[in-house]
Amino acid sequence: MRFNPVISELKTYEPGKPIEEVVQEYGIAPDAIVKLASNENPHGCSPRAAEAVADSAHLMYRYPDDAMRGLKSGLAARFRVDERQLIVGAGSDQVIEFASRAKLYEGAKILQSEATFAMYAIYADQCGAKVLKAPGIAHDLEAMYDLYQTHAPEIVYLCAPNNPTGDCLERVDVENFIEKIDHDTLVVVDGAYQEYAAFKDPRKALDPAALTAKFPHVLYLGTFSKAYGLGGMRVGYGIADPDIVDALYKVRPPFNVTTLSLVAAEAALGDEAFVKMAIADCFDQMARYEAFAKERGIETIESFTNFITLLLGDVADSTALADALLRRGVIVRDLRGYGLNAIRVTIGRAEENDRFFEVAAEILDSGAS
Repeated sequence: MRFNPVISELKTYEPGKPIEEVVQEYGIAPDAIVKLASNENPHGCSPRAAEAVADSAHLMYRYPDDAMRGLKSGLAARFRVDERQLIVGAGSDQVIEFASRAKLYEGAKILQSEATFAMYAIYADQCGAKVLKAPGIAHDLEAMYDLYQTHAPEIVYLCAPNNPTGDCLERVDVENFIEKIDHDTLVVVDGAYQEYAAFKDPRKALDPAALTAKFPHVLYLGTFSKAYGLGGMRVGYGIADPDIVDALYKVRPPFNVTTLSLVAAEAALGDEAFVKMAIADCFDQMARYEAFAKERGIETIESFTNFITLLLGDVADSTALADALLRRGVIVRDLRGYGLNAIRVTIGRAEENDRFFEVAAEILDSGAS
């Protein structure tokens, strides 16, 4: 069968291995598996969100409110923006897809950091666009601007904080960079982990209202999958000038977010106490990983997210270590595909982290990695 020629060259996104697959492949009991690979909130979601979904379960046969009035009203109030500036997607990666389809074409270009969220490049590839990558682990804004001046890309991506590394640009540097970008270039600022960065360091905190007011060519992305603990409900959003939102709506399918997902997100948005608790515990637990790494001579990247990147250097091979952990029921993310001898570990609950430290120490001491 013939397909679009672009398809043959495409790479697919590889999510963290699900618990069910580990059970099937290795015969490990589900309750003995610790999943620290997908940057989920280990505390789950707000009880308010769970209760709201349970109370609304009888509405599953109804199509969702395609105008998403309740959630948009809550987001508009939270970020002090007009509802016309909002678009909601099945995860923020769907909003990335909308932006790609609205802005890119065969031969167009996007610009990103070398080690960053894989879906930027995947959606660009689907549109036949070329992906330009500024070298380095962290965002090198000078290198990015040099590439921008040379190639005039249609979209520039800034991931702050960055996935999969965890580092984060400062607000002033983000704004100074955007200031130099032509208004016909869409600058996508991915704030999927902004709740964590803003909690840890106000200098990293981005204000979507201020950004989009000052820069009408910015699309800010947020999600309910991380700090709000709704990864399974798939709700993300974009904030931008109404002209950008109008263009994105032209490629948005109807009813793209489910009834219960909207209910969950709206309820979760109203429980900031839960979010603050989860974030505070995340950074308390992260200090344990930093201490573990220091004891083992492993370098870490300072993280402003709910995960930490361990740069293994000569201590271990990332692929071998990730595989050895997996066979013991501890799921982490190998970053070899990003050109890094590193693993990314989601910060779990205390007992989940205990299991990681125990198993990782045994593997490293045995030399099996």
